Amino acid sequence: MSARPILVTGAAGFIGAALCARLLERGERVVGLDNLNSYYDPALKRARLEGLEQVAGACGRRDGAPDSPWRFLTLDLADGDGIAACFASLRPDRVVNLAAQAGVRYSLDNPAAYVQSNLVGFGHVLEGCRHQEVEHLVYASSSSVYGGNRNLPFSERQPVNHPVSLYAASKKANELMAHTYSHLYGLPGTGLRFFTVYGPWGRPDMAPMLFARAILAGEPIRVFNHGRMQRDFTYIDDIVEGVLRCIDKPATPDPGFDPFDPDPATAAAPHRLFNIGNSQPVPLLHFISVLEQALGRDAIRDLQPMQPGDVEATAADTRALEAWVGFRPSTPIETGVQRFAEWYRSWSGV
Repeated sequence: MSARPILVTGAAGFIGAALCARLLERGERVVGLDNLNSYYDPALKRARLEGLEQVAGACGRRDGAPDSPWRFLTLDLADGDGIAACFASLRPDRVVNLAAQAGVRYSLDNPAAYVQSNLVGFGHVLEGCRHQEVEHLVYASSSSVYGGNRNLPFSERQPVNHPVSLYAASKKANELMAHTYSHLYGLPGTGLRFFTVYGPWGRPDMAPMLFARAILAGEPIRVFNHGRMQRDFTYIDDIVEGVLRCIDKPATPDPGFDPFDPDPATAAAPHRLFNIGNSQPVPLLHFISVLEQALGRDAIRDLQPMQPGDVEATAADTRALEAWVGFRPSTPIETGVQRFAEWYRSWSGV
């Protein structure tokens, strides 16, 4: 492993904490960064960080000890001077940018948060990578970039010119910004379009946590578009495995790139885009049924119309990811939901 650390932004988040744990377990030096904002309960974020300290301890060392493999910094990506100083001090060889203002619906009410974190903040990350000669930047995009496209399954080769939320637009902007730095400065960049990630330690603003809490409390769950929705639910362990494999294989220019017929998924620069999804879209009502069975309780369904910014269905074409790193997610929804339900009961004490 490199003597230089891997920097993971959004390390206290759902995917970030799970990724940091896997990196530590395989012997990497990891620096985690997060601003611990209150978009959702920071206590959950702190609990994830406590878990990471335990992982580091199981590796034989603790945070703050000499030669510790784990270090955590509280820092906001929008703090340009702070991010520049962080990069200059750490000189990471690889960077995984998972920090972002998440959530589609929240972007309707708080657009400024998305501009500051997802655009301004990502710009600071790119500058840090450029000036410290980072060997590979892996960054989170989202299936939401496909927006109004209904041509399923979604392929990286499809255009993404019709976002239906500011969150989606900010993620497409990230892809364009990263490509520009790959072109101008030779920074290898890999963008990963995540599809509806779920599992233990998940985000409380997403359907699995919202539904589980309400079902166990005997309260109604809001089911949008009257349940006529499909999502490509992807289990957290599959997401992390895909990210790890991409970290280890820096993007390279596509030798077959044709500027007269450009492929949106590749480039003449060292920049690539990949879907990470389970490729098995699940009807929302079936997901609810599986969760009911796992929790041993029936849900009270409050059927509501479609929400602004939402899309009816998502499905990932993951052939490009499989060809690049030899992996495709495969955890069945029944297995993943059972693991989530067991964790949720333990975490909530219900």
